[in-house]
Amino acid sequence: MTAPPAGQPTDPSAAASAAGAPRNFSLNARRRTRELAGLAAGEPVDLLVVGLGATGAGVALDAAARGLSVAAIDAHDLAFGTSRWSSKLIHGGLRYLASGQVGIARECAVERGALLEHIAPHLVHAQPFVIPLTPLTTRAQAAVAWAGLRSGDLLRAAARTSRAALPPPRRLSAVETGQLVPGLRRYGLRGGLLSWDGQLTDDARLVTAVARTAAGYGARVLTRVRAVELTGAGAVVRDETTGERLRIRARAVVNAAGVWAGSLVPGVRLRPSRGTHLVLRAEALGMGRQPGGAGVHIPIPGATGRFALVLPQDDGRVYVGLTDEPVDGEVPDVPAAPETDVGFLLDVLDSALDVPVRRSDVVGAFAGLRPLLESDGSTADLSRRHAILTSPDGVVTVVGGKLTTYRRMAEDAVDAAVSCAGLTAGPCRTARLPLVGAAPAAELAGLDAPRRLVQRYGTEAPAVQALAAAEPALAAPVVPGYPVTGAELVWAVRHEGALDEADLLDRRTRLGLVAAERAAAVAAAREVLSAVPVAVRPGR
Repeated sequence: MTAPPAGQPTDPSAAASAAGAPRNFSLNARRRTRELAGLAAGEPVDLLVVGLGATGAGVALDAAARGLSVAAIDAHDLAFGTSRWSSKLIHGGLRYLASGQVGIARECAVERGALLEHIAPHLVHAQPFVIPLTPLTTRAQAAVAWAGLRSGDLLRAAARTSRAALPPPRRLSAVETGQLVPGLRRYGLRGGLLSWDGQLTDDARLVTAVARTAAGYGARVLTRVRAVELTGAGAVVRDETTGERLRIRARAVVNAAGVWAGSLVPGVRLRPSRGTHLVLRAEALGMGRQPGGAGVHIPIPGATGRFALVLPQDDGRVYVGLTDEPVDGEVPDVPAAPETDVGFLLDVLDSALDVPVRRSDVVGAFAGLRPLLESDGSTADLSRRHAILTSPDGVVTVVGGKLTTYRRMAEDAVDAAVSCAGLTAGPCRTARLPLVGAAPAAELAGLDAPRRLVQRYGTEAPAVQALAAAEPALAAPVVPGYPVTGAELVWAVRHEGALDEADLLDRRTRLGLVAAERAAAVAAAREVLSAVPVAVRPGR
């Protein structure tokens, strides 16, 4: 497998730079080396961002789009932490409305609409969900659930999200419910409730798009750079690829390190919560491969108002989650999914499905840690509202929140940093700012590229397809039976900042969610990296 000549991606949805040249959205080893050298030489920036999950990347984009000079660093990679372990959903806030948190519910609905219709319509699409009305669901519970779905539709309207983007909820007959969700136990099934929410093609790809868009607006986006000492005037950092230390000078600093934020700024007290998901094949659930198939909310037996999610993916995988368990002690880089969580989720599936799902059917599992502010009570009851904290020496820390509201969190953090440091900046522009690859639905539908690539790369899909056309070996799937191709690996190295095989397999693609598929793809990843040298040590 050899790599054809590289091209510079441009995005017709993004405005040209002030100089009239196309924006440079490419992240790669060469750009990283150049920009890190500039910082090492003492070039100050207006804002230093620590952490490149969804919120940190969002802060970098928000600040850069306001005209500030920005450096954004992460000790590992884009979306290395919590952001890649989500349910891949952009929620409308119904759960918070049910608990009386009207403000955060509306905030979620507003941000969902912005992502669906303006910011990332290639990565976020409407997803149908079914609540099956089984013997375990009383008629009173069904009535409450239906009232909740109607309230959720009122949230959609209040957020000015179009009906075309999110259809209305409706009641289903037992026959319709069974057709939408093959594999459901039919005995006692009275029907179902259908609703719609936002689903991400992939959470790590959203973070990558946000970070690349920030780079297009001039932000220095630097992975493998660890903050060793952090103050309101900058940081001492270590280049993890060489071990060298340097000082980054900044007029303002935002700590967006998520569950690790407290290790950088004293006084930030978090209570992480673990959310575990299972990875299964659709066939194991009796669902078959159904592109665009409905997800399922399965009521958790004995828990009022709590549901497990069954989330079909277009690649034939199904994610099942979600637990909510407190985590004590040291925060690991990559959380493990304990067997207790796996068993719990399998039991929930067994309460609703007609086919037995065994432990051997679980081909993968992943767990993420939510960075919740410390408070009394269970983590399931803690507010998902974000908080902006400013330390005595001026470091602004942003914690809490949800993937859905990353943009609003970033806006609030930049507002605080600008105010704290007295920076001169323009107004926030990100509420309608399209990410790299974004375009109106009609334009995306007309692209000359496979649907799957359009849903992952948007307007850049034809360029990815062109790599495969120029070198036929790159058109083949990296792993038989799974759609990721060699062309996507090459694109990730040249334009998405992938520096090693872990970046390629675990974050730019999600081959790593299934250990067997990851192992089968390692050789192809190494071949691409050898053809496009990046000169860094292997990562995790």
